[in-house]
Amino acid sequence: MKEQTEVRLLREGGYVVIDEEPCEIISIAVSKPGKHGAAKARIDAIGIFDGQKRSIVQPVTAKIYVPIVERKRAQVLAVVGKVAQLMDLNTYETFELPIPDELVEKLKSGDEIIYLESLGKRKIERKG
Repeated sequence: MKEQTEVRLLREGGYVVIDEEPCEIISIAVSKPGKHGAAKARIDAIGIFDGQKRSIVQPVTAKIYVPIVERKRAQVLAVVGKVAQLMDLNTYETFELPIPDELVEKLKSGDEIIYLESLGKRKIERKG
């Protein structure tokens, strides 16, 4: 899910959709309006799920999409290699997600984790 907002309302640390990928905003630089144009904002962001750096330049009055990023809790049912089988603690839905490198040795069955969900994608964020 995503909602629409104006570029001037975005803040560092917030989220924005660039190239259909939800991204976290690293920096925003706003230029002054010129003789015949509006002020422009340069937004630098990093993809939440792929870690790629992306930049866009938009007028501050332009509309832009902001993803709805949800943090949810899940319980680890099983760990097979670098993949964890998880069960959401609210909906009891089961699914599998790859385990981030920093958690591979630490995660075991029965642990609670926090995962991010946005635009139909999921990612393990940290151990809960």
